[in-house]
Amino acid sequence: MKVLIPFYSMYGHIYRMAEAVAEGVREVPGAEAVLRRVPETLPDEVLTKMGAVEPQKAFAHIPVCTVDELAAADAIIFGTPTRFGNMCGQMRQFLDATGGLWVKGSLVGKAGGVFTSSATQHGGQESTVLTFHTFLLHQGMVVAGLPYAFAGQMRIDEITGGSPYGASTIAGGQGERLPSENELAGARYQGKYIAEIASKLKG
Repeated sequence: MKVLIPFYSMYGHIYRMAEAVAEGVREVPGAEAVLRRVPETLPDEVLTKMGAVEPQKAFAHIPVCTVDELAAADAIIFGTPTRFGNMCGQMRQFLDATGGLWVKGSLVGKAGGVFTSSATQHGGQESTVLTFHTFLLHQGMVVAGLPYAFAGQMRIDEITGGSPYGASTIAGGQGERLPSENELAGARYQGKYIAEIASKLKG
């Protein structure tokens, strides 16, 4: 059973969350986690000005995702940073190329979910995941979030991401904050949870 994890990461926060999601997927017997980057749309000169070139070298070894890989997966867990309360443009452009899959019903019945990040504590994480869910629903996917069975999202002893809609992390205004252990635990939980659902759907 193959669980595809397509993600976009500019400074590495979503990549680290994607790794944790993959760790959770691998806890399910017979589940294979496949990490993929969605294609970059910004020119190198812009990425250089944004200070993203060096951070992106850490995950440059991850292959770029193709649309066909979505159809071949048994479950898909998408990772995207928040851009003004919505997914980033790179992910949007990638999803806009999936019309052929929609026509064929290639994603119908597959389990799917979303994880995200934002600079600030209330930076549109929930709206990003919820608006992303509309894509999953249009494609006929079985939408799964991060249940309250993961008690870490109810913690009030520390600042943390995570909601019933999906795992998330808070990156800080300058990207200085790395995902906390609680946020990574949420990502692992979501990965395992969706892989378990996919396993049941696969029968």
